[in-house]
Amino acid sequence: METNKDRDYLQRCFQLALQGAGNVAPNPMVGAVLVYNDVIIGEGYHQKYGEAHAEVNCINKALEHHAELIGKATLYVSLEPCSHYGKTPPCADLIIRHKIPKVVIGCRDSFAAVNGKGVERLQNAGITVVEHVLEKEAIELNKRFFTFHRLKRPYIILKWAQTRNQIIASGTDTRLMITSEITNRLVHRWRTEESAIMVGAGTAMKDDPLLDNRNWYGRPPLKIVVSASGKLPEGLRMFQSGADTFIFNTRKEEEQNGKRFLRVSAAQFLEDMLNRLYRLQVQSILVEGGQRLLQSFIDAGLWDEARVITNTVMLAHGGLEAPKLHRHQLIKVQHLVTDEIAVYKNDKNQLINSDGESALLSND
Repeated sequence: METNKDRDYLQRCFQLALQGAGNVAPNPMVGAVLVYNDVIIGEGYHQKYGEAHAEVNCINKALEHHAELIGKATLYVSLEPCSHYGKTPPCADLIIRHKIPKVVIGCRDSFAAVNGKGVERLQNAGITVVEHVLEKEAIELNKRFFTFHRLKRPYIILKWAQTRNQIIASGTDTRLMITSEITNRLVHRWRTEESAIMVGAGTAMKDDPLLDNRNWYGRPPLKIVVSASGKLPEGLRMFQSGADTFIFNTRKEEEQNGKRFLRVSAAQFLEDMLNRLYRLQVQSILVEGGQRLLQSFIDAGLWDEARVITNTVMLAHGGLEAPKLHRHQLIKVQHLVTDEIAVYKNDKNQLINSDGESALLSND
């Protein structure tokens, strides 16, 4: 039976977990807190892929000053502890070894090697396990991870900026600068939180973007260009950074000068591309344009989230109209200077049902 204090400590787990954003994929973000008599004696989070998990960092912190209390404490974890050997040993075994009597988790892990097995191992060792505490929030925290394993494709975020009258580009070769400098920094932060950033060939050639995160610290995303012909000018700025670039096309499969050309079928371009990215362990994509590529994702229903930035004072006379969403739900609205940022979710691809229950599919 969960309590208000259980929810409070799980909220702290979520706060900790978010510090790993952009650094742990394809693993999930996880936070852990160890509590004895309503005092936190240790906490930690998964900091980097391949390194120690949240439970390990949490227990190690408690060992520094409160080793004698670990066996009497309650462990809170945002996600079910793992029970298999991956890059690191099973966290469930660590919990058992330290004789922690009670574990409270936000949600189960949909990854087949873990799903339910961690809970079962803990219970078989006599440990009390309380599940589904703030489950909706726990699933939302790792929406990329769960979508990746549930739908066998990356989590797809569509993003575009538009004028007040919903124009995203001028009708000439002049680039239409829509967003403020503050919003631009936020977009660069978004880039560090995703595995990859994607644009179409038209956007790559017309805007010649760098596709980097120079205005925010963190790991730069993989660059992806969609070009049916595979023909792109060598002088594009995105090719000058030395970062890897995937170019999805219908003609060739080869690597040259840091560019990896990946061939997919013309008839099933989006589906084949997403399947290939899934097999390459690309967990999430920020699709930034152009209009035709964005609309193709929308029309195919292959999107999870859309972030639409509207300059509330700018009007454009003519130009390219913004994509049109359908089957969407407004989640939140944020204001930055003259920009309004609206976040939408795809009604079709919800991880939580309308009644608040988990819609995750078991991979067993």
